[in-house]
Amino acid sequence: MVLSISSQRRLASAKTYDPLRVLFCGSDKFSIVSLQALDHERRLRTGRIASIDVVCRPEKPVRRQLRAVREVPIAATARCLGLPLHQIDTFTGWTPPTCPQDPVNLIIAVSFGLRIPARILASAKYGGLNVHPSMLPEFPGPAPLHHTLLANRKTTGVTLQTLHPTRFDEGIIVAQTPYPGVEHQAATVDELQALIAPLGANMLIQSLKDGSFVPPIREVGWSNSALASREVTHASKIGPNDRHLDWTTWSAADILRRQRIIGPLWNMTKTIATGKDGERKGAKRIIWEHGFRLLEEECHLFPAIGHPIVVGLHAATPKMYIRTCDGNVLVADSVKVEGEATTEAFHATKRNSFAPIPKRGDETTQYPHDFVAFHSPLT
Repeated sequence: MVLSISSQRRLASAKTYDPLRVLFCGSDKFSIVSLQALDHERRLRTGRIASIDVVCRPEKPVRRQLRAVREVPIAATARCLGLPLHQIDTFTGWTPPTCPQDPVNLIIAVSFGLRIPARILASAKYGGLNVHPSMLPEFPGPAPLHHTLLANRKTTGVTLQTLHPTRFDEGIIVAQTPYPGVEHQAATVDELQALIAPLGANMLIQSLKDGSFVPPIREVGWSNSALASREVTHASKIGPNDRHLDWTTWSAADILRRQRIIGPLWNMTKTIATGKDGERKGAKRIIWEHGFRLLEEECHLFPAIGHPIVVGLHAATPKMYIRTCDGNVLVADSVKVEGEATTEAFHATKRNSFAPIPKRGDETTQYPHDFVAFHSPLT
């Protein structure tokens, strides 16, 4: 076999190192792809990778009753590959497994979520590596895939960096997708993850082949001058506030993109219920469990921005219309009121007295219009 000039140079410049005893820290599908590639390399070249131990978080209770538990996905993969598994929630008081003469000498963290303590990094001869699903310094933080899509970026990539002993995503960049990255058409986090997880795994394996993690380490990140026209955004963890829908500033496209990327959005609205003790006012959370669809046909009604109206009171299944700040109208066929099951928008509106809807079947009650507005806008 005749090697290309670039391959010959790579082989000639590859650094030598001891057989690797890896402590692999991971959690999700993105890290699973790297673990599988690493284990495949271990089986092919036992002289390069002697062993792999896997660390992940322990299973957690889910749902309000806390009866069911959810296991971190990578745990099942580690068992399937026959790799030693360590499930810990903190590194306090914990040390990596050791053999008398062959301690762990490389830490690899991929989508792990915990900072590897300096004492553990210092105990490993070759320190630590991290596969990060963005082109650092863009989108540092725990949710780069989400923020890449939320920013509507059409190019992306991966970064292989050393693990910094005290800070996330501030290590030396060992390898990186060439600027400006790879183009993608992904619309969801799963689609984007499926595209770049193999890129990260291949980059990790190539680094092990080259020995680029062995000191002295050469910084290879893309030039800071390329950042001149871009604002660097911290990819913070997605939380409830990110799903709080702002009708005053989010366009219809923004809303549809966010519901696709980060899941059910929510709002608060007022309820006015009349009972034996008189009128009772309060506020309830509406969760747009099944999202919205854009109204394609012409709308002859002109509701205020973010002020829902229930349309089709004489129809079998009335719909909820909400106008966006850019003049479009979104339709919600069903909603979930916090503490209740998801139901048709009309029934949820009537049951919770979000709008003055009279009782059906009351012969003394007439519908003056085929629609009714909520008591107040969504907040």
